[in-house]
Amino acid sequence: MEKPLIVSQEEWLAAHENLLAKEKQVTHERDALAAARRRMPWLAVEKQYAFEGPNGKVSLLDLFEGRRQLIVYRAFFEPGVFGWPDHACRGCSLGADQVSHLSHLNARDTTLVYASRAPQPDIERLKKRMGWTMPWYTIAEPVGTGFDVDFGVDQWHGHNAFIREGESIFRTYFVNNRGDENMGSLWSYLDITALGRQEKWEDSPAGYPQTEPYKWWNWHDEYGAAASPDPRWVKVIDNASATLNL
Repeated sequence: MEKPLIVSQEEWLAAHENLLAKEKQVTHERDALAAARRRMPWLAVEKQYAFEGPNGKVSLLDLFEGRRQLIVYRAFFEPGVFGWPDHACRGCSLGADQVSHLSHLNARDTTLVYASRAPQPDIERLKKRMGWTMPWYTIAEPVGTGFDVDFGVDQWHGHNAFIREGESIFRTYFVNNRGDENMGSLWSYLDITALGRQEKWEDSPAGYPQTEPYKWWNWHDEYGAAASPDPRWVKVIDNASATLNL
């Protein structure tokens, strides 16, 4: 192993500052990419798609769970996939282990679900074994047809993002391959949606929902129905902003 130089603290801090400048540039570029995603055209979803959930048959609209946005991850867990029937695909399973607490995503009017072709009893067994809690549906259409074929995930994993206007559904974004390895955090999910993080600092089209950053955050077991900010937390943020001159 060829080791880097061993330097003084002053040299180390200088090197860190140099790298930090480059990292901040990447952050700004990533923000610009997310802003471009929010300006992607929408594709109307005209077909009806069938899924099976723990309580029976559901539609794509049902997967929104009443929220405005939906992210569907196509996970490979079914006969013929390496690991069946004890495990899902190793890559999809690694991704599932990274999924953060979904209450924060739900507070931004967004639902994440997983979808596979395995029957529901197998999915429930797998979730229990692995400690996963995300909603996970069965694609209930003949192989070679249906949701996974139409949305580019019949042969490979991927995240599809949707938005709804009433009962009308639109596809807004799609990411797969190495893009999937970044998924799992609240921010990575919101950054691929049409509405983004919904915070005032973002570059979004006029009229998009936006609130103050930080203030909508809450403990995952204390979000209200409307996910309204807790006035006590708002006071903490206001005090910190004044102190740090944010």
